[in-house]
Amino acid sequence: MNPTPDYIEKRIVLRALRERVWRAITEAKQFGTWFGVEFDGEFAAGTRLTGRIVPTQVDPEVAKLQQPYVGIPFEFRIERIEPMDLFSFRWHPSATDVNKDYSNDPMTLVEFRLQDVEQGTLLVIRESGFDAIPLERRAEAFTGNEGGWTHQLKLIEKYLDRFSS
Repeated sequence: MNPTPDYIEKRIVLRALRERVWRAITEAKQFGTWFGVEFDGEFAAGTRLTGRIVPTQVDPEVAKLQQPYVGIPFEFRIERIEPMDLFSFRWHPSATDVNKDYSNDPMTLVEFRLQDVEQGTLLVIRESGFDAIPLERRAEAFTGNEGGWTHQLKLIEKYLDRFSS
């Protein structure tokens, strides 16, 4: 029996129009500002991008948590972009050991789904595929991303509240 769940799901209602939330999650520069990453290109379905960790620009406390990982590269594979509804990518969760090659490890799937609600826009983030992560990294990857997605919900909310675009 595997004690680590296969997926993480987080939800937040954002006080922003769906179009605004969509741009914040699908434009690489905007995504990077709140998430804390710098990409080598733009998001497009079927593309592979390399990013490197940089401190978020919207919360000094979270930026401090990200500081030990600054400069660490990672890979994003954009899966689907269904305008105004779904944005998804694959990545190697918790791939922060610069001395390890993660390229042959399975990737998890991260999905951002949007829905209009009375108070604004419901954002649902779901990361799945933890069952395929090597056992020696699975629990750490799950726990790290469980907490990480909680921080990221706060970051996108602050980004949308403070930055106009």
